Amino acid sequence: MKKSIPDKETISKVAERIESYIHRTPVVECNCLNEIVSAKLYFKCENLQKAGSFKIRGATNAVFQLSNEECENGVATHSSGNHAQALALAAKRRDIKAYIVMPSNAPSVKVDAVRYYGGEITFCDPNLNSRESTLKDVVAKTGACIIHPYDDYRTIAGQATAAKELMEDTEGLDYILAPVGGGGLLSGTLLSTHYFSEKTKVIAVEPSGADDAYRSLKEGRIVPSVNPTTIADGLLTSLGERNFPIIQKYVEEIITVDDEYIKEAMDLIMSRMKLTVEPSGAVSFAGVLANWGRFKNKKVGIIISGGNYSI
Repeated sequence: MKKSIPDKETISKVAERIESYIHRTPVVECNCLNEIVSAKLYFKCENLQKAGSFKIRGATNAVFQLSNEECENGVATHSSGNHAQALALAAKRRDIKAYIVMPSNAPSVKVDAVRYYGGEITFCDPNLNSRESTLKDVVAKTGACIIHPYDDYRTIAGQATAAKELMEDTEGLDYILAPVGGGGLLSGTLLSTHYFSEKTKVIAVEPSGADDAYRSLKEGRIVPSVNPTTIADGLLTSLGERNFPIIQKYVEEIITVDDEYIKEAMDLIMSRMKLTVEPSGAVSFAGVLANWGRFKNKKVGIIISGGNYSI
């Protein structure tokens, strides 16, 4: 595993490594939503990504950096769904096994997708301790190589390519808003913004019922996520040890939003933009809705992180 924070050259090389395995997702504008918040919004549509989220970027980068010996027994991870799907697909492309630990309350649309891509699922209780202990058991039995969903510099470097593309396709952004759960997407976004558009400020958005990242930044230490309550199922995990220092150093602020704003954001994206978005994917836009005065007349990049949602 790479031992240091990805630099500018690394992220550029990763973008080249994974480009044939992912979509370069579109950046979409919506005049109606611009009028609602009095800002210029640029939506980076990772809901249209392969496997339905940005996670395919990090999973693909990690899997295709493994040596033949490292992946002889397959790969393994724990995930509520999006990283699970992404790792299963990346493993399928390399023709290796994928062992996935999923919480028992994972959305059925995500469980079905993991199985479709050939992942072998082991269910666990819906908490971090159970996820990690079950993964440990799976690895002991299989000898699989762990690909962590966020606390891995290879994963972070892969996720960083989404913001890199956004900045290449949209000039002069004042802000980029990204959701934060474990911190893989956020830390990657922060690195890309620092390297490729240093004047752009990055604000993280988190559900108020799962505000461990907000509290961690405030207290200067990782505060575990304990019994989080939110419809954003992809944002329930605690921050990773590799992610937190990057977030501390570069994030402008972490703001929290209630589930009602997340629901409103989902409804507006789906009704006005005709795009399917999952709750976690709508959190960034919810941050603008809840704080629209702050972003008035600004150019704002919004990362829609995923679209794995079933009504």
